[in-house]
Amino acid sequence: MDYKKSKAPTNTVTHNVMDFCQGTDNIYESVAIMSKRANQISSEIKEDLSKKLREFASSGDGLDDNSENREQIEISQYYERLPKATLMAADEFLHGRVYHRNPAKQKNLLDEDI
Repeated sequence: MDYKKSKAPTNTVTHNVMDFCQGTDNIYESVAIMSKRANQISSEIKEDLSKKLREFASSGDGLDDNSENREQIEISQYYERLPKATLMAADEFLHGRVYHRNPAKQKNLLDEDI
């Protein structure tokens, strides 16, 4: 998913807890799935931001610090305005855009078939 195009809210939204149980029938499993997805999104954002800020790493004498700092500030502000990773993960989960599976449940289903 492209986090830049996310339509997740930028502030906290109240949801019915039972909405999170629909895909798994277990709120704890749903929270674990959203947590793992939020970590993935967060690391992707951090990697992207680091790559962009590395371009501004100055090894020179510092004469153009003002223009570079302004661009760095604009990039940083853009990333600060993005929705938080947890909100993006919850939005993806609620809209069915997260693939998840539980190997333990699949094993139990296979055992029942035998």
